[in-house]
Amino acid sequence: MLFLIGVVSACLAAVAYGMSTVLRALGARRVAQADRERGVDDTNSAGGPTLTSTMSTLVDPSFILGTVMVVIGFAGGAIAARFLPLFLSQTIVSANLIVTALLGTIMLNIALHTRDWVAIWLVVLSLCLLGFSSSTTTGEGEEASIHWGLFLTTLVAAGLALAAVYKLGKHGAIVGGAMSGLLFGIIAISVRILDGVHPFEPTTLLLDPAAWTIAVAGAVGFFVQTVGLQLGAVNGVTAALVVGETAGPSLVGVVFLGDTAKAGLGWLAVVGFIGAFVGAVLVAWYGSGDPDHFGEAPPMKGGWRRGREDDYDDEVEFDELEAIDETAPDVPRIPPVPDDAAALNCDLTTDLGSGPDLDSRPDLDSRPADDLRPDDVRSDGTDRGPVRNGLGHRPSD
Repeated sequence: MLFLIGVVSACLAAVAYGMSTVLRALGARRVAQADRERGVDDTNSAGGPTLTSTMSTLVDPSFILGTVMVVIGFAGGAIAARFLPLFLSQTIVSANLIVTALLGTIMLNIALHTRDWVAIWLVVLSLCLLGFSSSTTTGEGEEASIHWGLFLTTLVAAGLALAAVYKLGKHGAIVGGAMSGLLFGIIAISVRILDGVHPFEPTTLLLDPAAWTIAVAGAVGFFVQTVGLQLGAVNGVTAALVVGETAGPSLVGVVFLGDTAKAGLGWLAVVGFIGAFVGAVLVAWYGSGDPDHFGEAPPMKGGWRRGREDDYDDEVEFDELEAIDETAPDVPRIPPVPDDAAALNCDLTTDLGSGPDLDSRPDLDSRPADDLRPDDVRSDGTDRGPVRNGLGHRPSD
């Protein structure tokens, strides 16, 4: 029964986290677009977002709703971490990547191609393998030193994460996603080993370093993910987060906390874990060309090849060019002004856009030699022919 509760809670966390990511990405996009329309520079010297822009993002209505979904997701994930092996609970929670990708097509104008669907279904099928092979019980053998070690590790990871997203500028999106995922993974481990939960003892719980770890990792991870969403594409950031929050806790659970698979199915658990991990990486790789935090991106290349087109202008169809040409306004041409109106028999009141009548002009051969301009004679001494208009252009030019 507890196993079933854990699975349902993990699924709830996946849906809530997926919705949260899309809503917060939408809030970050709206703030970035508003700042640009006002002419406000919301980037620092390294190209990353300023603290002011991040604070503005945090109070956007869409972002606030996304934050509420984070709380729901955290509750579901905490229950799953207590009742399931970490390699199972965290892998199910990582399915929030699928929710993010699907909602992103509706709310963020992100196009999913065949390659994206294949990667997404790879994650889904791998999760099924992992769930089938996982043991229904959790290990109990954590030591007290793990609590303090986890807290110190969190302090170091939090400092590195904050420095990275602000120092790397526009390149900090994926790093921000990965570091926030690592911090969220640490939360799952801390919830699993937290003292004073059963039976409930508030004093013991508050004095446990694992509780401090949850507070620090939760706050910094949330902030770093927000900055990552301000910097880059939502699917890429989320996939990096999924890798971080899945790999670390799974390894710790197996090595230190006694998590195991069903007897004889360890190989299937490994296959499922690797498949889910690879699928998440592929979604991140393919999603790195998605619309950025402004909602802007060049057209996507089709097929299996990753990336976006750089030379889109070269691939515009001829009929599109023709349509553009037909809709372009007519620009009147400047009427030519001949050097010698009398010699060219040209009326200076020529209509706008019309040139002098070529047939009404005397041929150069009939003009006196002293009337010829130097450029009317070729370098070999032969005549260049009649002048086309008063600006000196000739058919042979």
